[in-house]
Amino acid sequence: QVQLVESGGGLVQAGGSLRLSCAASGNTFSRYSMGWFRQAPGKEREFVAAISTTGGNTYHADSVKDRFTISRDHAQNTVYLQMNSLTREDPAIYYCAAKVSGGSLDVTWNYGYWGQGTQVTVSS
Repeated sequence: QVQLVESGGGLVQAGGSLRLSCAASGNTFSRYSMGWFRQAPGKEREFVAAISTTGGNTYHADSVKDRFTISRDHAQNTVYLQMNSLTREDPAIYYCAAKVSGGSLDVTWNYGYWGQGTQVTVSS
């Protein structure tokens, strides 16, 4: 029902910024709350941020609070993750996902559609 494609990942120096984009196909984008998750080598996929269907409410993991900001643009069917002050704890593959189940916004099981992921690497 929805296809998600992440972009914007790459190599950035510690302390730098990066903006990830997730483009959604079709016209069903507004039906879903959207989330960003990340998975580093040897670690489980973890919640990063989520945004409500309207974009009026956002949620960020404590580890990225005040550094990362999730937003969405309904006109472009795109959700963004602005990442500032990147540290050596942030490198991972970042995935965007569409929430299809009820419940908490910060658990992977409630998301049914996932993008392919985009790699974020931090140098120092």
